[in-house]
Amino acid sequence: MRAERRRLDEAAAGVPWRRWGPYLAERQWGTVREDLGGGDAWSSFTHEQARYRAYRWGEDGLAGICDDRQLLCLAPALWNGADPILKERLFGLANGEGNHGEDVKECYFYLDATPTSSYLKMLYKYPQAEFPYADLVATNRVRGRSDPEYELLDTGVFDGGRYFDVVVEYAKAGPDDVLMLVTAHNRGPVAADLHVLPTLWFRHTWSWAGGAERPVLGAVAGSAGPAVVRAESAELGSRRLYVDRAAPVLVTGNETDEERVFGSPNATPYVKDGIGRAVVHGDMSGIDPSGIGTKAAVHCAFRVPAGGSASVRVRLTDSPRAGLGQVEDVFGDFDGVLGARRAEADEFYAEITAGDLTDDERAVVRQALAGMLWSKQYYALDVERWLTERGADPLATSPLPNHDWRHLVAEDVISMPDKWEYPWFAAWDLAFHAVALAVVDPAFAKRQLELLLDRRYLHPNGQVPAYEWNFGDANPPVHAWAVLFVHELEKATRGEGDRAFLVDAFAKLTRDFGWWLNRKDADGRNVFQGGFLGLDNIGVFDRNAPLPTGGRIDQADGTAWMALYAQSLVRIALELAEDDPAYLEQAQVLLENFAWIAAATNHVGADGVGLWDEEDGFFYDVLRLPDGTSVPLKVRSVVGLVPLAAATVVDGAVRTRFPGLVRGAADFLDRHPAVTAALWAHGGQAHGSGPALFALFDEQRLRRILARVLDEDEFLSPYGIRSVSRWHLDHPYVFSVDGREHRVGYLPAESDSGMFGGNSNWRGPVWFPVNVMLIRGLLNLHAYFGDGFEVECPTGSGRSMTLREVAREIGDRLTRLFLPGPDGARPANGRRALFRDDPHWRDLVLFHEYFHGDDGTGLGASHQTGWTGTVALLPLLFRGLERSGVRR
Repeated sequence: MRAERRRLDEAAAGVPWRRWGPYLAERQWGTVREDLGGGDAWSSFTHEQARYRAYRWGEDGLAGICDDRQLLCLAPALWNGADPILKERLFGLANGEGNHGEDVKECYFYLDATPTSSYLKMLYKYPQAEFPYADLVATNRVRGRSDPEYELLDTGVFDGGRYFDVVVEYAKAGPDDVLMLVTAHNRGPVAADLHVLPTLWFRHTWSWAGGAERPVLGAVAGSAGPAVVRAESAELGSRRLYVDRAAPVLVTGNETDEERVFGSPNATPYVKDGIGRAVVHGDMSGIDPSGIGTKAAVHCAFRVPAGGSASVRVRLTDSPRAGLGQVEDVFGDFDGVLGARRAEADEFYAEITAGDLTDDERAVVRQALAGMLWSKQYYALDVERWLTERGADPLATSPLPNHDWRHLVAEDVISMPDKWEYPWFAAWDLAFHAVALAVVDPAFAKRQLELLLDRRYLHPNGQVPAYEWNFGDANPPVHAWAVLFVHELEKATRGEGDRAFLVDAFAKLTRDFGWWLNRKDADGRNVFQGGFLGLDNIGVFDRNAPLPTGGRIDQADGTAWMALYAQSLVRIALELAEDDPAYLEQAQVLLENFAWIAAATNHVGADGVGLWDEEDGFFYDVLRLPDGTSVPLKVRSVVGLVPLAAATVVDGAVRTRFPGLVRGAADFLDRHPAVTAALWAHGGQAHGSGPALFALFDEQRLRRILARVLDEDEFLSPYGIRSVSRWHLDHPYVFSVDGREHRVGYLPAESDSGMFGGNSNWRGPVWFPVNVMLIRGLLNLHAYFGDGFEVECPTGSGRSMTLREVAREIGDRLTRLFLPGPDGARPANGRRALFRDDPHWRDLVLFHEYFHGDDGTGLGASHQTGWTGTVALLPLLFRGLERSGVRR
């Protein structure tokens, strides 16, 4: 058995291979959970304060690791001899500072990772000149929404190669024996100074009400060999940190500098920024001479020659090493262990990418999955305690955010969208993360989906929490779709699924499905109004706010999401009914739910208006005005494409296995002729044979929708499906209310409005989540219609494709974002010659939040490997995992 597979099996059996991992946030400041309650998380806890102020709920660091309860943290800190501060965390702009919202202003790349974190590798590019903090803030502040963002690469600080490539690697010699190698390569023409400080610290858990016992870090004196720090805590026991040289150990406390932050006296001089002041300014007043505290760093200084490198070896272990007088006693097996873990990572990914992939595709898959595995983060928040600490009565209403989610208690390792830009979970993001992670770690993927359905998260009314800024918001309900997809991926790769996972998820998902039925269908017509549903600024109006016209919006996407929810639950119920017929009754109810939703989707009211527009051959949102009239909001966007994703096939064998279910469906349709008349095929599938297709359209409508989807002048870009049709570039949709125009045009890059903070744009760019769902829907449609159903792709090209070939074409275009083109440039990396020509940059890939609708340039959050990491699935789906269970 492969070594990493063996570790995964051992972890499932209780061996704590997952205890240590890359679970540090990259930004803890500027989050709701650290907000003192003033309502502005960004100003309540700033990047500057992060140097002086102890966090309440978590920790952040640069290329760091911690245990799975984030009690003890390890990360390198850096200083180039020129910066005004010690580099302990990534720098970026707060929401109000960037011309497109918050944005990290650093260059770093996740290069490799295994599921158990037995091997991790990350690259940070550190300038040798003073880091341009002030320039980045000032220049971005004066730029407008139509201007490009001013990035670190624009400042010239990397010119002439005057920077260090700092490579941080971790390798596990055992579950609690972790090696760290920090290697700094001088890419510049002259020798340069670099200070590397392996830093060990305890998360501050002791001074809050009901806090834990204070742990202890201490320098171990009396050794001429490696520097040693001991760590003692009631929860973790005893640990030792070894560094491979005799170097100064600087010890302080992970305590707030009250005087600097709040203007009140400090209880101790040994505060959080003590190490930074000592290294940068030579001020030793913050270093405890006793060598005892809760934060310690080993100060290693180098003069790195031009083109040369310097390295530091570190070991964090629960087993004190004998013979402390000799470096070899501690690090004798270091190179061997590290080399073995590198080789085992190669072996693991060779197996994952064993299909018919090119070398470039294999590299993209590996970096995408590495980014996803690095983006795990320990997330802690007790909402009731959070409210109480801000003076609120947790049993009463409050203006504070999330006051009605007082039951929520999080203390888990969660896959984050982006550990700097979005260092908090988001429900629909997490569903896509799980699908991609299932390729390498099905157990972790399933745990992520189970987590938000756990009683500590799921609201007592059944709602799945959305995200930290507003747990009560409504994200697209894709959890059931993801549960089914992950289950089928596991079956395809391992030969069997996890029934217990399905049983547990189904019971809780039906509660959330009921919440949607009861809360988001305003008048009980099975047409849904979910709000912005994760699509930020896509609507004519802010779909989360009261409308300037009054009334409400019947949402094509919200209704289609619910149709897909019902379909997915039906499929899960039928899977479970194979062993327990009790699930057939629930399958019957869910089938009827779907039928009502599908009928409502196709219903045309007395005024001739419905979600489907026969003239345009497209689904639109409909504005229902207070006077009873209706107006279709004719924006060609992914809102009208979500119905394509709501297509599911049930195997024809169900007819013989569960004849009672088929009879029940036929009886329902016979009793509800209006529903039958509104369904595609008019319910004929209940009386037919072979597989059954659950969809919101018939074959003719499908062809009309696809003609637009596959038109390169509308939705089909060279790099996937655009979020808004390019037709709107010259034909913006305009709706006037009281003399004010509300306009939606085609914006292929950044948003030109401040809706939802202005840092995401759904009015033109390519987004992975909807593309992946469309691909899945097309594969399902192909499973029903077969190779005999062909469409022109691209529209007007004269080239015919099956629906499976169309799905692969879209997948290939998405993958092309990250592959070198004929000129060597990767579209997602933009037009920078550095990424195309420089050997130290050209193999590096960034997985952005979304991509320019025409040229593919990466936009938004630069490290949102989360749902963009689903690119790893695409080559495997068509050339690696060729099994029907994955395609269905």
